[in-house]
Amino acid sequence: MRKNMLILFGSPRQNGFTGHLLALFLREWSRMFPDTDMYLFDAYREKVAPCTACGFCKQRAGCSIPDYRAFDSLYRGADIVVVAAPVYGLGFPAPLKAVFDRTQQYYEAYVTRGVRPVFQKPKKAFLLTAAGSDDGRGAVMMEEQLRLMFSVMHTALAGAVRVGNTDNEPPDTAALQAEIRRLLLANTPDL
Repeated sequence: MRKNMLILFGSPRQNGFTGHLLALFLREWSRMFPDTDMYLFDAYREKVAPCTACGFCKQRAGCSIPDYRAFDSLYRGADIVVVAAPVYGLGFPAPLKAVFDRTQQYYEAYVTRGVRPVFQKPKKAFLLTAAGSDDGRGAVMMEEQLRLMFSVMHTALAGAVRVGNTDNEPPDTAALQAEIRRLLLANTPDL
């Protein structure tokens, strides 16, 4: 059965460590699940405006700012969501954070307007992070942010792959491939 994968890419550098990690993940995914259609949403290229807390989504579905419709459509159609981002100041880079802040509309649908589930199709998600330092706190905080956000979006965070200390040494590709393979094998019954 074909699956739709939405890739949320949050790095300003296509070929940096985050891009390398994403390429390894997608290569392994494609080997295991070849019947997957992949859609890339590049937060730096899409330039989604930040949430203005206007209150529109408290009253009705959607957002008053129309630039989010493409993301919403891709998310609704996704079975799998992959978030790939570098760690910036213990969190997501600003363009990706703007995308996530706009999910306020789903929170309002769920909590204020009682729409349950907000998305009919359940989703599995994976987080891929790259950090210049070897301090893993940023990746942990990013996971927690996603878990909270996904809790109203019918999405379960299945796991994460973290690369650290990239300022000092390149990542071990073989070790990353093995970690990705283990993560996917652990989730295979649910995918």
